[in-house]
Amino acid sequence: MVDSHCHIADAAFADDFEAVVARSRSAGVTRVMCILSSDTEEEFARVPIVQAAWPEVCYATAVHPHRAAAYAGRIPDVQRVVRAAVARVKAVALGEMGLEYHYDKAPRDVQHEVFAAQVALAVELDLPVAIHTREATDDTHAILRDAGQGRVRGVMHCFTGTLDEATRALDLGFYLSIPGIVTFPKAGALRDVVRALPDECLLVETDAPYLAPVPFRGKRNEPAYLTQTIAAIADLRGVTAGAMADRLRANFDAYLGRRRVDTPAKAVV
Repeated sequence: MVDSHCHIADAAFADDFEAVVARSRSAGVTRVMCILSSDTEEEFARVPIVQAAWPEVCYATAVHPHRAAAYAGRIPDVQRVVRAAVARVKAVALGEMGLEYHYDKAPRDVQHEVFAAQVALAVELDLPVAIHTREATDDTHAILRDAGQGRVRGVMHCFTGTLDEATRALDLGFYLSIPGIVTFPKAGALRDVVRALPDECLLVETDAPYLAPVPFRGKRNEPAYLTQTIAAIADLRGVTAGAMADRLRANFDAYLGRRRVDTPAKAVV
């Protein structure tokens, strides 16, 4: 199994990281994408610990929209900071980046500029992106189209949107990463969307330490709990958990490769 998005360099794992890795391996999680905040030194300081305990970990890094306000009036610094972070950990993707209109911790115009600068950098570096978007679908897609020049590729991280929002992402050639929220009792609308999506667009994630699936909801999430989410997705799609895990692993490899955005997948309506 592959966890396409988690924060295992977070301080939440500082005290028992080796045990977290052992549980994840025992559960069958072989690879994870560790998300790093490009301008948070505390996370980068924990990378050697992560790498020593779990050499198969790969990395994505970017400036999160929550941190965009720090770049007001100095947008060129965004690319400098992210470029250095990419080189530091040999990142294979840029993320997470995007727009956050629910908490609005940064002015929206600054969020736009920071996001656009990173999308342009991803195109330059030919790396996929992991997108954080909340209550900002139209603006997110506009920036991906404009700054992405038809060449940006990536994934909508922690996707919980509507079928229309899913279709719009598929039209960009993007993947949709399904979180543990799909196991929540009140997530029926998301389950309906997951049933309708084509196999080739799906990824799965924990977003650990956040959003633990049932029956661990309310606890610290970790990659080992990916099994619950994959089992739920498999059940919705009428396949075995093993077959679903194999498909998701193949999709993750394609996400890091060169999926053609001019032949997007289509949802089943």
